[in-house]
Amino acid sequence: MSRYAQIRGLGGLSVRRNEAGYEDIRRAAVWNTLTPARFPDVIVRAESAGDVVHAVRQALSQRLQVAIRSGGHSWCGSPLRDGGMLIDLSGLRGCAVDPDSATATVQPGVTGGQLTSELGRHGLAFPTGHCGSVTVGGYLLSGGLGWNSGVRGPACASVEQIEAVTADGEPVTCSQNENGDLFWAARGAGPGFFAAVTAFRLRLYPHPGAIASTRWTFPLANVTEVTHWGTELAAGLAPNVEFSFSLGTADPGTQPGPKVVTVTGTAFAASRQEASGFLRPLRHCPLRQSPLSRQLDEPTTFEALYDSCAAVWPPRLRYAADTLWSDTGVPTLLSELAEVVDSAPSNRSLVLAPFSPAGRPPPDMAFSALGESYVAPYAVWDDPRQDAANIGWLREAMHRVEPLGTGHYIAEADLTAASSRARRSFTADDWQRLRSLRTRHDPDGVFCSYLSPDEAAL
Repeated sequence: MSRYAQIRGLGGLSVRRNEAGYEDIRRAAVWNTLTPARFPDVIVRAESAGDVVHAVRQALSQRLQVAIRSGGHSWCGSPLRDGGMLIDLSGLRGCAVDPDSATATVQPGVTGGQLTSELGRHGLAFPTGHCGSVTVGGYLLSGGLGWNSGVRGPACASVEQIEAVTADGEPVTCSQNENGDLFWAARGAGPGFFAAVTAFRLRLYPHPGAIASTRWTFPLANVTEVTHWGTELAAGLAPNVEFSFSLGTADPGTQPGPKVVTVTGTAFAASRQEASGFLRPLRHCPLRQSPLSRQLDEPTTFEALYDSCAAVWPPRLRYAADTLWSDTGVPTLLSELAEVVDSAPSNRSLVLAPFSPAGRPPPDMAFSALGESYVAPYAVWDDPRQDAANIGWLREAMHRVEPLGTGHYIAEADLTAASSRARRSFTADDWQRLRSLRTRHDPDGVFCSYLSPDEAAL
């Protein structure tokens, strides 16, 4: 008899390694086409919260370790592990909005774009991720640095309750007042969380009456001057303005072009007039260098913002990414990275540096912003023959700035790197608390911990 008996009561799909269709399903479990060579023994595509309960109990009976996928980007392919069971939650796509209480109950497979569209029908909004194709499950568990985070904070701060399946296969409800330790860990622990979340109750906010963006683009050679100007400017902007720098190629999706530094401010406001007022400090640039292009107070929508991000991070490409928190100023960090960007083997690769993307969150969650500055290099390419060159480029970019770092953002950190990426994504106290909670709630290690080679056991 097969070691992997049929999962009783399962409504979704279950496929074992070496069965027909396994490889297609394994590859589909990672959005990135740079698919890791890691092979679960069995993959379960759940269609309901009940399916998750059945799958975890089956894993327990067969002594299989469990990994969880919600359907987001996960650049390093964290859900794919060798051996054990992968439970795919991307089929859990329920979304129930209660306009009267300004809350929504959302399952992990709902994408940010779908959630935004549904909430917009009720005049409501939520700080979803910047890419509309990212599902809410992994995004919320990792903290969630999304749209308008200067006002709303990390998205996990707006999670009021979760429904989860624990390491003993039991469904539980977690909130500040019920199973509070699990709730604390669920808001920030990311891919090391030791339960399977099947639903989130979210606190919602009024939909902005107007969104507008201002953008300036300059030659990369002017990065130091541009970032000094932008950093001084950003310090005085209203928190409703999401401000960022990026280093990369102008129009990378069309043809090779000049390397540029781009300054972008996006205002979320009650009216077009208010949005223009928020962006007024960005209207005039005192730099002697003429910009290559500019866009002033351009009206936009969430849908258009998602389209812009999809153009930068399109599907069916190969990706490697990493993150760094730092107390060093953005001008110094980006000046270090500009030379690396200039020599990138792919014209699609870039570095993103949001200005104060999440502020300082309250102390009742695992997530924390670990520095005053934040940078994220992305290697983006399409030719498998260039894998080594592009991954090497990412490593070189991080090598330049990591000595200036104070930590990493667990959602997009390169957890395959042979260093303490996971541990350095939390304060020392929070890391110890996560270790203690895992020992208490998952003593047998049913759920996979972090992918980092030296932290797999937390």
